[in-house]
Amino acid sequence: MTDPVEWAGFVLSLAMVYCNIKEIHWGWPLAILSAILYGTVFWNSQLYGEASLQIMFILTAAWGWQQSLRGTAGQPRITDVAENSVPPPPKLSITTLQPAERRFVFIATLLAWPAFSFFLHRYTDSDVAVWDGLVTALSLLGQYLLGRKKIENWWIWMLVNALTVGLMVEKSLWLTAVLYGIFAVLSYMGLQAWRRHAR
Repeated sequence: MTDPVEWAGFVLSLAMVYCNIKEIHWGWPLAILSAILYGTVFWNSQLYGEASLQIMFILTAAWGWQQSLRGTAGQPRITDVAENSVPPPPKLSITTLQPAERRFVFIATLLAWPAFSFFLHRYTDSDVAVWDGLVTALSLLGQYLLGRKKIENWWIWMLVNALTVGLMVEKSLWLTAVLYGIFAVLSYMGLQAWRRHAR
C-alpha cells in the first residue's frame, strides 16, 4: 500500500511544477512543503542523498521565493515600494547562461558528483551511492538555475527526472517513479513555455 506521505508529496509536487511553469511564485512554498514530505519518504527508503537534498530544496526554495518577490538584483523591494512610493521592481527575467557561467556550473557539478557519492558510500548504508550522488549534484544545479530563471534549468530537470525514475524503480517507490516520469514531460513543457515567454 502506498504511503499517504508519499501521496501528499506527489500532489504538492505536481502543483509546484505547474506554478513554476506558469511563473507563479506560490510554487516556492509548495516546493518547501513537498520537500519536507519527500525528505521523510526518501530517508525511510535509504535514499540519503535524495533525503538530504530535500533540505537544500527547502533552503533554495526560500531563496528562490525571495528572488521572485524581490525582482531583479539591485531593484527596490516590495516593502520599499509601499513605504516610499517607488515603482514596483520588474520581475526577474528569463535568461540563458553565458559561456563563462556554463563552464562554472559544469565544473562545479563535475566536482560535486564524486564528492556526494564518496560521502554516501563512506558514511551511509546506501546501496546506490553513485547514482544518488549524481542525481543530488544535478538537482542542486537545476534548483540554482531555476532560482536565477535560467532557461537551461529545464534541460537539467529533464535529465534529473529521467535518472530519478530509474532510481525510484530500483527502490520500489512506484508512485514517485510515476511522479518523476510526469516531471520529465512537464520539464519539456516548461522549456517550451519559457522559450515562448522569452521571445
